[in-house]
Amino acid sequence: MNRLEIFEKRSTAHYETSVPHISVDCVVFGFHASSLKVLLVKMKDGPWGLPGGYLKKTEDLEDAAQRILNERTGAENIFLEQFKTFGKQFRSESALDFLPEGFWQKQRFVSVGFYALVEYSTIVPRVDEMSEACEWKDVEEMPELMMDHGDIFRAALSALHKQINYKPIGYNLLPKEFTLPQLQKLYEIILGKKLYRGSFQRRILGYDILIRHNKTMKIGAHRSPILYSFDLEKYNAAMEEGLVRGW
Repeated sequence: MNRLEIFEKRSTAHYETSVPHISVDCVVFGFHASSLKVLLVKMKDGPWGLPGGYLKKTEDLEDAAQRILNERTGAENIFLEQFKTFGKQFRSESALDFLPEGFWQKQRFVSVGFYALVEYSTIVPRVDEMSEACEWKDVEEMPELMMDHGDIFRAALSALHKQINYKPIGYNLLPKEFTLPQLQKLYEIILGKKLYRGSFQRRILGYDILIRHNKTMKIGAHRSPILYSFDLEKYNAAMEEGLVRGW
């Protein structure tokens, strides 16, 4: 079925179970191969966009976001942070020009934005009847996105930048064991600037939130970096006060 046929099939059922004119859009971040990724969905015969959906009458906003992401990734108990609401006039109507007049989806929608932090290796992107692809894209090589999803993505990245000292961003994006260069690269991408290696390592080790392991990551013939993990109790305590020394 094409997009119009799917909307015609599902429109009445969705109207009965969903809150009209409120949607949820999720910016899903993952970290892989020293680059920050975002999960995007390509609609059938349409552009790329963020994973999103309707808010059901029987669920809270965060429950809706968890459900939408579970359907897209298979993951459960994903770290979510509500960061902004998007409600400009005509933000969504033009994307539904293919629908005939009278469809409730063509009316104005307000979208609640969540960002999600996931471990890249645990996610299996899934397509549904409305989409033809669901893939990770590098945040520095983003395609053009539908509606105002580009604004939503940039707002989520800005929220990461502002909250990196107060939210468990590294813990949720990195694998269980990681190297200091991996951690530094993640901070550099989110902060949008280069960090001096010696200074970064002194500061991050000075917070006493990392556990050093007696093993290394094998990287070719070069010197293998030491593996670390977060001491979750100390890490959570540090997040309460914030990593106040800055970067």
